[in-house]
Amino acid sequence: MSAEATNPEAHPEARPELRRRGRTRLDLRRLGRAALLGPTSRDRLPDAIGHVAEAHRAHHPDADLSVLRRAYLLAETSHRGQMRKSGEPYITHPLAVTLILAELGAETTTLTASLLHDTVEDTDVTLDQVREEFGDEVRFIVDGVTKVEKIDYGAAAEPETFRKMLVATGNDVRVMSIKLADRLHNMRTLGVMRPEKQARIAKVTRDVLIPLAERLGVQALKTELEDLVFAILHPEEYERTRALIAAHAGERDPLPAIAESVRTVLREAGITAEVQVRPRHFVSVHRIALKRGELRGSDFGRILVLVGENADCYAVLGELHTCFTPVVSEFKDFIATPKFNLYQSLHTAVATPQGHVAEVIVRTRQMHRVAEAGVVALGNPYVTASSATAGTPDTAADPYEERVDPTRPGWLSRLLDWQQSAPDPDTFWSVLRAELAQDREITVFRADGGTLGLPAGASCIDAAYAQHGAAAHGCIGARVNGRLTSLSSPLSDGDTVQLLLAQDASSGPAAEWLDHARTPAARIAISSWLEAHPDRAMATTTAARAPLSVIGARGGGANAVADLPNAPVRLAGCCTPVPPDAVAGFVVRGGAVTVHRIHCAAVAQMRAVGRTSVAVHWRATADCRVTLLAESFGRPHLLADLTEAIAREGVEVVSATVEPPVEQRVRHSYTLQLPDAAGLPALMRAMRNVPGVYDVSRA
Repeated sequence: MSAEATNPEAHPEARPELRRRGRTRLDLRRLGRAALLGPTSRDRLPDAIGHVAEAHRAHHPDADLSVLRRAYLLAETSHRGQMRKSGEPYITHPLAVTLILAELGAETTTLTASLLHDTVEDTDVTLDQVREEFGDEVRFIVDGVTKVEKIDYGAAAEPETFRKMLVATGNDVRVMSIKLADRLHNMRTLGVMRPEKQARIAKVTRDVLIPLAERLGVQALKTELEDLVFAILHPEEYERTRALIAAHAGERDPLPAIAESVRTVLREAGITAEVQVRPRHFVSVHRIALKRGELRGSDFGRILVLVGENADCYAVLGELHTCFTPVVSEFKDFIATPKFNLYQSLHTAVATPQGHVAEVIVRTRQMHRVAEAGVVALGNPYVTASSATAGTPDTAADPYEERVDPTRPGWLSRLLDWQQSAPDPDTFWSVLRAELAQDREITVFRADGGTLGLPAGASCIDAAYAQHGAAAHGCIGARVNGRLTSLSSPLSDGDTVQLLLAQDASSGPAAEWLDHARTPAARIAISSWLEAHPDRAMATTTAARAPLSVIGARGGGANAVADLPNAPVRLAGCCTPVPPDAVAGFVVRGGAVTVHRIHCAAVAQMRAVGRTSVAVHWRATADCRVTLLAESFGRPHLLADLTEAIAREGVEVVSATVEPPVEQRVRHSYTLQLPDAAGLPALMRAMRNVPGVYDVSRA
């Protein structure tokens, strides 16, 4: 089944592999009417699933079809007497769904479960019967696609059905493959429904099923679903697009000539390749029309080049860019950097001497299978090495026990995590749609060498909750690519992020975090914490914005002595020297002597303007006054914790100033009277150990 063919019958070159096998292309849209229930003997396949068997054998020549015969007989017997709203026997629906998957190359277990996917929901067949007849794998998949009882869940039945289905998909992606094929056939036959019900189903398909098909890489289903939804929700735009395509059909199409030129170039270069013209589907043509305004003749399709090996893809690219004029802005390499949905190809565009611009896709035949069928093309991803060698599926393991799925991308893992915290079906349903609306992913590296998959636009807050879960409530900052940054900072693909967690178990997120959180897991966790701590949430949003100053009850004199009789001495505020710093003194206006650390920048300035230098030494007493700057991330009770840490060191606070927070970062300035200058390093360490403080320095 072509993912992009607007009119497959008009472009037989789009599926040359079917011609090579001598098979007639099936019109899947009419399968329901063609699947007649003929007589069946016990030693051969029923006539009604002959098309399924033929499509299955085309991808899996050695497949055992006896299990399909048994599954069909059980499904047909169970659904006998049931009719679809279109007036067809109900068995035509599971047959159509199974044929869709067989055309995509699904393996036997998926097809078996597909034939039975409605039996437990709509007939007297039980899951235990399915297990006895077909094993745990089929039983698990059938259970995954079975809807929850509306009588139990009421209005929440639909979101809870999707929640159940997604959880099952986390352990077996074949569950969602069947659901997507099921929705495709239902959308094809949606015309018998009332217009309002058509619109409701189309909206759910648009918001949930199409994004899921995109994420699982099943482009063949995604593109047709898009066209069907487009026709229902936007009938006027659909008709205009149909008229554009119909008008183009009567004009001379430049793409076949360009394709022939590409074949000639590759043949002369000695590259074995198959070159096809791929017509765009309706939604794709509509998007191009919105983007460019007036369509060119070459905008109604693309050139597809299929080769044998990865290296051949780049060889083709080199020849195309040598023999044609490349459009540099259109080049994308999804082979070196695959999309998060398994997709790999080279995309480029070239201009011909006649002035036509054609988009070209280059991929291997294996990449093409995956591009069309996504996870369906991977077969059974749960077969162990030993069972694969023996040619039998691994059904010994408990399918309900969570297992590592090599096809599970980061978005599905995130979804499975946050759905556990969704407090109610409405929240789950709305957040699910928002999550699926994110159409790009980035990968960031953790400080320990691991990776995190996040949606584009995610911030350090999202990374914190993705890595640490509820422990991220105490996150106080992050280092991105080695540089300290605020939690609101957005992340880019390839960044390395180190998250800084507070040691204080009572720390919690600020309400402002919700403005920068993009992932559902982060937003749900932050909202839940704020609801559970209303007083703390109020404190974070009503904190004083003006600088806060605290002045001590008494001050202390400087303990530096200048070799200038009767001259008042004061320590410079720019560098706050303390014993045993090397210092220099300078006479300033009024005859006072200002004392600076010898490396202070002001020393060079004093000398440059001709200030009189005076020798300075420290008194025998060890006490001193110093000003320290503390850089921290804002959180409740931070000022109290800092002053407590200072007091524990036996140091007196002369004055303290707290500047207004900027991007959750707060700057504190403390003038302190130390009983002994030797205790200054220990004091600075104690202040740095306060949760939320990331740096302490002398003024």
